[in-house]
Amino acid sequence: MSTPDLAPRRTFGGIVAVWVLAVVAGVLIGLFVPAGWRAQWVSVALGGCVIVSFAVQLWYGRSQAFIQRMAVSTLGALVVLGVITMGFGLAALVSG
Repeated sequence: MSTPDLAPRRTFGGIVAVWVLAVVAGVLIGLFVPAGWRAQWVSVALGGCVIVSFAVQLWYGRSQAFIQRMAVSTLGALVVLGVITMGFGLAALVSG
């Protein structure tokens, strides 16, 4: 039986870090990748966010609510990338 942490680390910072990574990746993809390849690169970025999320949550070393933290950070990255992709898609429709 393990002893409980006296002052456990906050886990919300790791979740937000993955969201920030998704924002950076989405903006870079939108700026530097041709429109025909954006969907493929957004999928690659989401896969990278899942791997980074897994690494960050393992680094915290807490087993309590691991699945929930993984789900929140991955779902947040998916929503962020989706909103950014939608923004670039609407911009491409408006510009012609």
